[in-house]
Amino acid sequence: MEITDIRIKKVASEGKMKAVASVTFDNAFAVHDVKVIEGPEKLFVAMPSRRTPDGEYRDIAHPINSDMRNMLESKVLAAYDAIEDEPAPETAE
Repeated sequence: MEITDIRIKKVASEGKMKAVASVTFDNAFAVHDVKVIEGPEKLFVAMPSRRTPDGEYRDIAHPINSDMRNMLESKVLAAYDAIEDEPAPETAE
C-alpha cells in the first residue's frame, strides 16, 4: 500500500493542533481528519477519532502495525514541514 497524496490544512489557533491532513492510499482510498499535534517533545500524527458515549476517544481508522504507522507519520510530517513556512489562514471573528 502506498500513500499517493497528502493534503495539509494548517490550523490558525494557539492550541496544540497544528494542521489537519487528508491522506490518499493507492489513488483509491482516502482518510480525512488526520491531525498534526504538537507534543511535549515533538510533532506527532493522531488518527481520526470519535467520542464514545462514556467520553473516551476511539480511532475510526488506524495503522495495524508499527511499520505502517511510522511510514504514515513520517510522510504526513514531511508534508507539514514542506508548508510550515506558509502562514495559517486567518480565522473569522
